[in-house]
Amino acid sequence: MSGSVGFIGLGVMGEPMCRNLAQKSGRPVVGFDRADAPLERLAAFGVTRAQSLADLAAACDVIFMALPSGTHVEAVTLGADGLLAHVRPGQVIVDLGTSPVELTRDIASKVVAAGARYADAPIARTRQAAEAGTLSIMVGADEPTFDLVRPLLATFASDITHCGPIGAGQIVKILNNMVLVETVVALSEAMATATRAGVDGKLLFETLMKGSADSFALRNHGMKAVVPDTFPERAFSTTYARKDISYALSLAQSVGLKLQGAELADRLLEKTQAEGFGDLYWPVVSRIVAKSS
Repeated sequence: MSGSVGFIGLGVMGEPMCRNLAQKSGRPVVGFDRADAPLERLAAFGVTRAQSLADLAAACDVIFMALPSGTHVEAVTLGADGLLAHVRPGQVIVDLGTSPVELTRDIASKVVAAGARYADAPIARTRQAAEAGTLSIMVGADEPTFDLVRPLLATFASDITHCGPIGAGQIVKILNNMVLVETVVALSEAMATATRAGVDGKLLFETLMKGSADSFALRNHGMKAVVPDTFPERAFSTTYARKDISYALSLAQSVGLKLQGAELADRLLEKTQAEGFGDLYWPVVSRIVAKSS
């Protein structure tokens, strides 16, 4: 395939991914978003604007979606005048977001029935990684589809893992996020306990980084958010984190498991939302842990 590539969803992560795609792929890139500002910025990098999903689908051989949730993916693909209404044989549709496994497989079956291809390729790592083109991507797809999309994914990712058939990428990403949230809960508990016991929290985390408790979560979420008590908006929010935990709990239920750690994380995130922190960067859950008694 050598035709145009479409990119739907130009938010905090989508915009830098689309920019890297336009700069590195050697392919014409067409963007679509409800907001004007990212499209205006991306125009400087050669990204043209589609006026509708139908226009984008008509113009592009490969279509990426970087959307906030499975609900958004469902609307864009299966909704009235969505991608499925315009898909054609040979096209490839790729979901870069985190979506429920059952929904992913349902959408994929409909896309494949129309003669096109589908891949779930959820991204991991930070906004900075999206800017630098060093994301990690977990892909669920058949081998031919994976081979088709991998060179394009490589324009904004440094680690690309083929996890298995459709849905496997979502399974791995959902569990990645579950482990991350539970780890930040543990870090928050350690910070709160140390502080009340008279040990400086920053010193605690710096010392943990030298031992067996070191982790990506500690170095990034712990040191950069929990220690300075800094939880900006326009980052991955508490509401989004709870959405991902709900996907993990649903996945576990589907295979007959009860995840008590994930259930605790969900309850804490629910309390965080109730305190009015739903739109803040999700490690703000540490404030809830610190208040507990």
